[in-house]
Amino acid sequence: MCGRFSLTRSDRDDIEGEFGVPVPEEHRPRYNIAPTQEVLVLLSDGGVRRMEAFRWGLIPSWAKDPRIGHKLINARAETLFEKPSFRSAARGRRCLVLADGFYEWRTTAKGKVPVYIRLKSKRPFGFAGLWESWTSPEGRTVKTCAIVTTHANELMKPIHERMPVIVPKEMEATWLSPEIQAEKDLKEILQPYPAEQMETYEVLRLVNSPGNDLPECVEPLGI
Repeated sequence: MCGRFSLTRSDRDDIEGEFGVPVPEEHRPRYNIAPTQEVLVLLSDGGVRRMEAFRWGLIPSWAKDPRIGHKLINARAETLFEKPSFRSAARGRRCLVLADGFYEWRTTAKGKVPVYIRLKSKRPFGFAGLWESWTSPEGRTVKTCAIVTTHANELMKPIHERMPVIVPKEMEATWLSPEIQAEKDLKEILQPYPAEQMETYEVLRLVNSPGNDLPECVEPLGI
């Protein structure tokens, strides 16, 4: 699964240069993003890309209770087109959830140890995401998203059996295109990212609390 991640870039030009889209003015570096919080997403409407802040935890348009979003932070790649909560978004409302690293907890004899995972290039990237627009009984519109997960690559297997889908740069346009709706056309994307292009290191247990959104969360243990 993916339950915590980061987008630490303080240089807006860095993100804009990576994705070719202006970053919302309100964006600030984040070191410990947790479910129900706002996340930065990239989506495409009519071939025009834009970034927005969505709430992490997908609320299907038909939901009666918005609290369902607390349970729908991740969507399994293997069942995207089967589950009622995700299949509509999988066909036509896909996005990139922007990040530059994520956390997982390794089980050890001394308890669970937080581990930070990122690309060796240290560049920002996009998780495969799904999004929905939900309207409350009072008429308030809430835009939400979920992160797609797949089975772990060789780097991740000692830490966790699953990992978020990281969309390769050359496949971003395919994932974002609402014209592409068939599962068979997206299967190549819904795979583990190459292990040799990623790295991991242990971090402080400071990250265990979502209230700690600090640069120290992403620093290697012992530094």
